[in-house]
Amino acid sequence: TIPRKDCLLENVSSSPLVSEVCPGTQNGLSSTGSQQNQYNLIKERYEGCEIVMGNLEITQIESNWDFSFLKTIREVTGYILIAMNHFQEIPLGQLRVIRGNSLYEKRFALSVFFNYPKDGSSGLRQLGLVNLTEILEGGVQIINNKYLSYGPWIFWRDIVQDSTAPIEIQYNGEKGSCHKSCGNYCWGPNEHQCQILTKMVCAPQCNGRCFGTSPRDCCHIECAAGCRGPLDLDCYACRHFNDSGACVSQCPQSLIYNKQKFQMETNPNAKYQYGSICVSQCPTHFVVDGSSCVRVCPPDKMEVDRDGQKQCEPCSGFCPKGNSETAFPSSGSFLTWLLLPLYRHVHVSVFHRDDFKNIPPLDAKKLEVFHSVREITGKDGVRFHINK
Repeated sequence: TIPRKDCLLENVSSSPLVSEVCPGTQNGLSSTGSQQNQYNLIKERYEGCEIVMGNLEITQIESNWDFSFLKTIREVTGYILIAMNHFQEIPLGQLRVIRGNSLYEKRFALSVFFNYPKDGSSGLRQLGLVNLTEILEGGVQIINNKYLSYGPWIFWRDIVQDSTAPIEIQYNGEKGSCHKSCGNYCWGPNEHQCQILTKMVCAPQCNGRCFGTSPRDCCHIECAAGCRGPLDLDCYACRHFNDSGACVSQCPQSLIYNKQKFQMETNPNAKYQYGSICVSQCPTHFVVDGSSCVRVCPPDKMEVDRDGQKQCEPCSGFCPKGNSETAFPSSGSFLTWLLLPLYRHVHVSVFHRDDFKNIPPLDAKKLEVFHSVREITGKDGVRFHINK
């Protein structure tokens, strides 16, 4: 089951360019229940979403369902996987940028394969990514799409930022013809489906993307996916962070330097990093760690409540939390976990020895490391199996 949508969809009011953020998935090629159930889960997750924090995975949909709810998505921070489906088109016409913070098979920011049935003449015919102009990390894989006639012949080197990123295009449908106004590159046969070039056509003076061929048509260095003008406010997407519509290299920090007093002072306009967005407050279910919004605190910090805001602070001594399971390593080095996770057991076995696994006998005195345990959460308890 997935969490309720109202726990996932966040309204980010600090940026006029971004309204709805939703989490992606890490399912790969696995499916969830029936076709109807899987479709409903996808629709519930992404309807109204504009930024996918994570991966967008659409796989093993064997019917030509209505995916028009995906048309609002403008950015995916991870990868896009479209595989083993039978529908004819994926409506991602507003998508501008794929960040590639995570990659499919550790290589691809966009992977599209086997989107047709073994029997019949249906299958993916158009990618429809007419506004996709930048992939920040990773490459492209489009293979074994029997009826896909346009996406494979896009000028992908203009889209991927990394000139060495892998581009794998093979075993797709016959190349479709472009409208005469498009030249050689298009996402479909119509005039509005021309590929928008924003890198390979730029003047040498441009360090990033451009909106024309003149040296005066360079995008701001903090722009991603192109721009409508030269300013940091003119970007279609931001390379690093979006601060209330302006693309910046970092969000306003919590401390700023006072040149007159020669000291650091609190910045009243400080913001937190939430993905690629600067926000004045972290969304619900996130914790403040320094200048960032994180899902959980790192191992050397603990979650505390400061004036109604959850924050990560360094632990004094052992941290009151830990990983999901524990065992004594053969070396005998062991750190106590104070706050045990919600749904796992802690199994501690004391052996004379294990000849098969070559584990030496464990001294029962080592159980004293649990003397500092203060709290055990969840429904499960701690189980001690002492074999004598």
